Amino acid sequence: MTRGKRTQTPKIEVHLLREGIIESVHLAEAAVCDEKGRVLLAAGSAETATFMRSALKPFQALAVTSTGTLERYDLTDKDLAIICSSHQGNIEQARQVFNVLWRADIDPSALQCPIPEGGQSPLQYNCSGKHAGMLAVCQQRNWPLNTYLKRSSPLQQLILGKIAELLGMPGDELIGARDDCGAPTYSMQLGQMAHLYAQLSSGQTVDMERIVRAMTHHPTMVAGEGTFDTELMRITEGEIVSKSGAEGIQCIGRIGEGMGLAIKVKDGAKRAKYAVAIQLLKQMGWISPSVAEVLSEKFMTLSKYKRLEVIEELSLL
Repeated sequence: MTRGKRTQTPKIEVHLLREGIIESVHLAEAAVCDEKGRVLLAAGSAETATFMRSALKPFQALAVTSTGTLERYDLTDKDLAIICSSHQGNIEQARQVFNVLWRADIDPSALQCPIPEGGQSPLQYNCSGKHAGMLAVCQQRNWPLNTYLKRSSPLQQLILGKIAELLGMPGDELIGARDDCGAPTYSMQLGQMAHLYAQLSSGQTVDMERIVRAMTHHPTMVAGEGTFDTELMRITEGEIVSKSGAEGIQCIGRIGEGMGLAIKVKDGAKRAKYAVAIQLLKQMGWISPSVAEVLSEKFMTLSKYKRLEVIEELSLL
């Protein structure tokens, strides 16, 4: 790593090697921030902006933890984990989503997320937990259920206000667009994403601390068996909170230390973001070499003849 005042450092390259020969190359950028929003480390530019996608879900869940919705409907940490999830739509996960709706006396037909391909119900859609949480808040606040996805709805304005408050900026400065599930997501700089995860993992507020506890205690609800988020949180046993987003987004927080990492793979490749995350977590000492080896075997060794290799590292700013 090198020192110096810079806003731009070399991007990270991820090479797909076939029997040791480069076949494909992915480029990635990353930023590490503390809970005050200071950029400590970067690869590429911490000012690169992109949609946060599903990595935003723990912060959308603040609408649930900050409004008394959990207490009103006696929702558990397992319920909160599925609200933060991008799940696989298996029976256990779909039932957990149904439980959130059932406790809030909401019919599943109120869900406005799609039915996944090959599925039979929107309960199986990977964002259904988030939608169930949003509906529960609306029910608790006596807000209309049929408009919960509209950006002008009181629910979405509440969520936007929470995110803007954490970033210390006006909400109307955040650029929003529809995620694939129909809910708003927001574009922000990698440094801002890392700042959010630094705050999430700092344990400074009860609302965020409960979200972290739910995710780390029930990692299978957050994603599913064999997925990166679930395996990383399971193997680190409460030291790391992790949430993937589509199009090459990966965000991670170091619990208790108030540090956050945000990664964006330029071409959106899922395989590359996991490789970058493992490399950077090892570089920063957030995971041990033995944990990195286990994760590398699962997420960087793609087959008997193919593996991923990460070139370049984070640099001090």
